[in-house]
Parts: sequence; structure tokens; C-alpha cells
Amino acid sequence: MRVLVTGAGGYIGSVLSEMLTLAGYDVICLDRFYFGEDTLSPISGKVHIVKDDIRTFDPSLLKGVDAVLDLASLSNDPSGELDPGKTLDINYKGRVRVAQLSQKYGVKRYILASTCSVYGASDGIADESSPLNPLTTYAKANTLAEREVLTLGDDEFTVTALRQATVYGLSRRMRFDLAINGMILALYKTKKVRIMRDGTQWRPFVHVRDTSKAFMKVLESERELVNRQIFNVGSNEQNYRIFELAKMISESLNIPFDYEWYGSPDTRNYRVSFDKARKELGFIPSYTPREASIEVWNALQDGRLDPDDPRWITVNWYKRLLDMHRLIKQVELNGEIL
Repeated sequence: MRVLVTGAGGYIGSVLSEMLTLAGYDVICLDRFYFGEDTLSPISGKVHIVKDDIRTFDPSLLKGVDAVLDLASLSNDPSGELDPGKTLDINYKGRVRVAQLSQKYGVKRYILASTCSVYGASDGIADESSPLNPLTTYAKANTLAEREVLTLGDDEFTVTALRQATVYGLSRRMRFDLAINGMILALYKTKKVRIMRDGTQWRPFVHVRDTSKAFMKVLESERELVNRQIFNVGSNEQNYRIFELAKMISESLNIPFDYEWYGSPDTRNYRVSFDKARKELGFIPSYTPREASIEVWNALQDGRLDPDDPRWITVNWYKRLLDMHRLIKQVELNGEIL
């Protein structure tokens, strides 16, 4: 089966692309590669790299593709607020374009990477039928994209949206701006966990390899089971209050619990039910934050991860790229030579 993965060079996409290739899929990796092509594993198999944008790529790329796994986006809430218009342009309109073109060019399956952050702030435990309350541009873009692409599903074109919990774990395109990964990095550098105020907020979590496994589960499921369906991706056991999670991470690494606060009180607060994916897809995560903490810690200690690589904090890297873009434009405007 030939699959196209958009955002293949990203935190999840790089892991998913490798897993797909090792499972025998013929994989096309589409990405702008803002974080470098070295985020893709040097894996054997049929991997075709296309450096392009989901808003402008030549749709003939979709000829002969059986499934599209659409992960391309400006990731996370802070990055989404750098330029809300751009975020909506890519994360909403760009992905709708991918879905519509996929249908037009005969692709059989389309899977949208969405997020549990669409629940925003909610009482009780949210499931796929719960009212949405997106609080950020990133979450709003996902809500709009879900709504539009799901209407495309029909007897010939299977569409599924996966609302992923907050992801953690080791990736070649590492991210230390995610809650668990950020806690591990802070402990590595300072022996203190950084906790976003006020620590009582609930958040669901899932390992990067587990959420990649969920994409593959949908890819391999009967179309009647997944067409025009939404699945929360995670596990009921991994709904945590942030303060208690910080304690767990410290304990996992055998480091005395010490912490410091940062940021304003987080308005995002939600617990999520993952019963549907477990019952209908047989999806059961294999990893926990305890194991992932040790995995990431070891990668920092043995040099596989550079704790100071500026690419690992997404919003800071985007700011650097924007500054570089402005500098180049200014040089071109003034007729200067670097």
C-alpha cells in the first residue's frame, strides 16, 4: 500500500513514517522540513521525500496513493498564536485542500491528525460526542478542519479524525515544549520540574509511538468501522493533573521532587474518555510516562539528544525562522550582499 504522510518530518510524523516503512508500506514523506531532513530516520525501504507545502504542492503527487495521513500543521498553542491567520491558513484550509484533492485523485483513505485540545475547558469527562470548546487558534483550526473533512466521507472515500492526547516520548524531531518532555528536560538541567500554574488542571497524555500505532490501526481497519468517525487517542489511565504528573516524573527518575512555577494559570482543563478507540479499534497504548521519562533521560545523558538544540522548542524555532526571513527580505530590499 502506498501512503502519503504530510508533516512527515515533524515530532509525530517522523516516528510514524519510520513505523510505516518498517511495516512494509510504501511511504511518501511530504514536509517543508523547517526542522531539517535529519528528523527522518535513515530507514530502509521505499521512502520518497517531497519538500513542499500542503497549500501548494502539485496534486499529481496523489496519483497512485492509497491513503493520506495528514499531520502537517503549525504545532502547539504558542506557535499557533504567532500568526493566527497563518495558522488557520495551514492547519485548517491547507488540510481541507489535502482532503479534497485526495478525494478527487482517487485516494481511498484520509486520516486527519486532530487534538483533544478541541475540548478546551470542560467539566466531567469528554468523549467524541461532547461539546467542543476550543480556546486557542490551534484548537479552533483543528475544530474547523475536522468539521469540513468529515463531510467528504462516502462509499469511495473513507475519512477519519484522530483527536490525540498531549504527546510525549522520544523522537528524532524532539519537542521539549510538551508537558512531560519539558519536565524531563528541566530536571536534567536544574533538578527542578517546571510546572505551569496552577497545577490542578487535567490533561490526557499518549506516547508518540502509541499515537502512531493508532494511525496504523485506522489504516488497517474495515472502512465501515472508521468512515466519518472521530476517535480520541490515548488511555483513561493517562488522564493526569499536572502537579501530580510532575511528581511521577521525578519519582521515575529517582530525583527528589522539587519544582518551580511558570506562566499564567492554564485555562485548558479537560479529562477525556478513550473507550471508543479501545472498544472499536482494539487500541491499547503500550507506553507510560514512567518508561518514557527514562527513555528520554537516557537519550540526553548519552548524547543522542542535545538539550540545547534550539529546534526542540517549536515556538522559539519558528521565531528564529521568521527573523531570518525578515533579514533576507531586508537585504534584498536594500540590495546588500551577505
